Amino acid sequence: MYDDYRKILDELKSKSHFRNLKDFQGKDEKYIYYKGKKLLNLSSNNYLNFADNKAVTEEFLETVGADYSFGSASARLLTGTLPVYDELEQLLSGLYGKEKTLLYNSGYHANVGISSALNGKGDVIFSDKLNHASIIDGMQLSQGKFFRFPHNDMQALERLLQRERGMFNNAFIITESVFSMDGDIADLKQIVEIKKKYDCSMIVDEAHAFGVFGDKGLGVCESLGITDDVDLIVGTFGKAVGSVGAFVTGSGVLIDYLINKSRSFIFSTALPPINIAFTKWIIENKFQKTKEKRERMLKIAKNFGSDSHIIPVIVGGNKETVDLCKVLFHNGYFTLPIRPPTVPEGTSRLRLSLTADILEDELKVLMEKINESLLVKSDK
Repeated sequence: MYDDYRKILDELKSKSHFRNLKDFQGKDEKYIYYKGKKLLNLSSNNYLNFADNKAVTEEFLETVGADYSFGSASARLLTGTLPVYDELEQLLSGLYGKEKTLLYNSGYHANVGISSALNGKGDVIFSDKLNHASIIDGMQLSQGKFFRFPHNDMQALERLLQRERGMFNNAFIITESVFSMDGDIADLKQIVEIKKKYDCSMIVDEAHAFGVFGDKGLGVCESLGITDDVDLIVGTFGKAVGSVGAFVTGSGVLIDYLINKSRSFIFSTALPPINIAFTKWIIENKFQKTKEKRERMLKIAKNFGSDSHIIPVIVGGNKETVDLCKVLFHNGYFTLPIRPPTVPEGTSRLRLSLTADILEDELKVLMEKINESLLVKSDK
């Protein structure tokens, strides 16, 4: 029984594709404890170090947390909406200057629910080829058509629109702002021009930019001054905020449509009130105080060749990438190998994910260790 699955797993192991869950002993802001070692964590999305931060957790629980329960026990459309949910949605709408906001249980729930609901029969989505799996899955679940254009290739996108746009009713261009595997940033200003020219709606997933870019920490759209031009902006709370959940903000008509048609929203139990309250508290009380740290983090990343706080180190082979992670582990760094299907074959890599308290000197030593290891490999 299950021989087919066992064969697939054996093949994954033979190609250094096999993944397993890690048994971590604990986390403390920029550090992680694993196999008895204290390691600098470079595989986290805890960009502002609010997650696993004892001081932040204690402050929240002492000032706000005691008023909220640990379970909602219902979907939002039943009895799962308390005042704090509406307050967080209104807070985000006000910050972005948008008509309405809707909370989701995760970024995956949001992207799957948005794409599958909005892209109906006779509609079309034009999606960057490197968009997150959740966006791809949402498009595949939709009843509409979708096209994927080469990554950040505006000429290819425009050619595609010239050829296809006239055959559909509603059209959406979907892109991430900061791409999670390469750390590069979409040409959002050009996409705004294209979406206006071809009468499309524009959806931007700011999952890795929310809390990092912009004066208010609202993302790349804020930093570029194009928030008003983007029809729907998606953000997550499980990264820079250090909480859980996600949101989409934009047109009141589209948000109301999602409330009524987005299955990942309708059929999910609402997040616990205490998590919603924590997210609201972080955004209201902590975001503005992080600006200097955020800017320093992005400056450090730029010194190492990245436009964002995500620095890719492409190694190539799966085994070589896994071996490099083992070397770094023994030198006090926790990194994870990023392998296909997450990235294309032959481009396995380290994804160095910076957090606000990581120092430039720490990163310099890390890069030296990486270069030493890769040099030794190439000499063999």
